[in-house]
Amino acid sequence: MKKNCIAMLLAGGQGSRLYALTQNMAKPSVPFGGKYRIIDFPLSNCANSGIDTVGVLTQYRPLQLNSYIGNGQPWDLDVSDGGVYILPPYQSAGEKGSWFSGTANAIYQNIGFIENYDPENVLILSGDHIYKMDYADMLREHLEHNAACTISVLQVSMDEATRFGIMNLGEDGYVSEFEEKPKHPKSDLASMGIYIFNWKKLREYLIADENDPYSSKDFGKNIIPNMLAAGEKLWPYRFKGYWRDVGTITSLWDANMDMLSSTLINLFDPAWPISSRSPICPPHYAGPESEIIHSIVTEGCEMYGHVENSVLSSNVRVGKGANVIYSVVMPGAVIEDGASVEYAIIGENTVIHSAAHVGAPPDGTDAWGVATCGPNIEIRGSASVPAGAMIYTGEEV
Repeated sequence: MKKNCIAMLLAGGQGSRLYALTQNMAKPSVPFGGKYRIIDFPLSNCANSGIDTVGVLTQYRPLQLNSYIGNGQPWDLDVSDGGVYILPPYQSAGEKGSWFSGTANAIYQNIGFIENYDPENVLILSGDHIYKMDYADMLREHLEHNAACTISVLQVSMDEATRFGIMNLGEDGYVSEFEEKPKHPKSDLASMGIYIFNWKKLREYLIADENDPYSSKDFGKNIIPNMLAAGEKLWPYRFKGYWRDVGTITSLWDANMDMLSSTLINLFDPAWPISSRSPICPPHYAGPESEIIHSIVTEGCEMYGHVENSVLSSNVRVGKGANVIYSVVMPGAVIEDGASVEYAIIGENTVIHSAAHVGAPPDGTDAWGVATCGPNIEIRGSASVPAGAMIYTGEEV
């Protein structure tokens, strides 16, 4: 069935900068915001934007992500003439087969999937960003400006611009130049890594890029510069909402803290719901001595201690006399009686035993950082995990 636009969601990244949290799962699978996983945001955006065909390209440790997405039902993507599809690397008859060697190569290897739907346009997404965006509005601008490619851009400060791919515009408003992390940026429009391409055009450039032995097989490094060099029309779609790349421990912690402010991103908007595959749990319970201040507490939690400015996922237990302050606690974790967790991220099913201490408040030094305990770890009683420490699965503390 012919589609006007389908989405291809790049979700195969290892997330090496998240270290302990992605040791055994792909980055888009990481729990976020109490109720969600990172991939819930682009999948919900697709559903809310009327895009009902989504290919999810997986590679690194995909089991948990595949299981989580399932048939796409939580996001209303279980439709008969589209839906959500898991697309791992594969081997064809007579070929050696290979892993995806770059973002462009990942799409190239799935040309066959895309052509099943004969789309006019293809939306390329990353699976590791937190934001709410109407892709239908981006598509409207793409068509209005007869663009070969439309690139979503975010205005940043000139100091921040050195960390992004920057789009410089010509007098006609179209993109005239792309600079990757320039030392002296000429513009403050940063690429968000979200693209809509005319499919026929993109197909040509993917094939040419695949045949270039010197290419990095990357959209930002190769496809976009090649299209500019050929004189194609590239239009900037200016996004003005909340957007956060959660590729580092600090940015993941910051984005979770942002969820405590409804002025930054509104999770209670019925017109644009962020859906998830939620576990079946009893209601959360707050004991008579518990104190919960300015926090997200999800279903199945048992609260007996003090929780402040924190985000707690499902089935977390906080014992008597325990303190959880400015922290992110992922599903199934236990903070035992008298334990203290401050400015930390605690992975799934990890146990912080009685009187243990994880993390510390900022001290103004460059050495300070968010303490992180990966999933399925036990921090023994009275142990201390300092600020900025990273505890991996299998380590004993």
